[in-house]
Amino acid sequence: MDISSFYRSIDSDINQNTINWRIYSLVQMGILNRIGRGKFETGEGKTYCPEIPPKLKTIHSKLKKEFPYLKFYIWHTSALNEFMLHQSSNFYVLVEVEKDVTQSVFYFLKEANYSVFIDPTNDLLDKYLPLNKDSIIVKTLVTEAPIQNIEGISAPSLEKMLVDIFCDKVIFSAQQGVEMRTIFQEAFSKYTINESRMYRYADRRGKKESFKDYVNSTAKLR
Repeated sequence: MDISSFYRSIDSDINQNTINWRIYSLVQMGILNRIGRGKFETGEGKTYCPEIPPKLKTIHSKLKKEFPYLKFYIWHTSALNEFMLHQSSNFYVLVEVEKDVTQSVFYFLKEANYSVFIDPTNDLLDKYLPLNKDSIIVKTLVTEAPIQNIEGISAPSLEKMLVDIFCDKVIFSAQQGVEMRTIFQEAFSKYTINESRMYRYADRRGKKESFKDYVNSTAKLR
């Protein structure tokens, strides 16, 4: 039940302005924490904000200098180790860029002597990525993705990371099965998840219903 329905179940004549003021007061006092549109949980929330590795900052700086108007997201898959049962030893950097510049970004990074791949297949990952730690994968970004700004870098929010793990079974092959369930449970347990934002992004990726079913059946702890 969302918060408005809860108040109306107690007082059917209550107006929305009164509900909004009560919600605002409870959030300010740390009694409620917003997890979606009209949805709350008790207690003060904790926002996910990973540390940005030095290599990521270097790559970001080079891309900004070469493509000053480029919209892109960047993150390091080592961030997932916080939520995994079995710690991965092979990491890579994900650079998500607009579709019409993926080739340009790929060749720029290649000429800069990075180990870089563009939308790799499972076979390519199996053959080459284990031999090239911290390889870079360039992929097309999905618009309206939930992003956060960390030290001036556009990085994915936890909501985006969870959806991507569920949708990208090739890139995140090491995070499937039991590992994915563990990741989701740990994420929901440790941090505040904005479910409305997460499901909107899953919808953008064409996986809203299956993703929502997965979250409800195996991941959510509350």
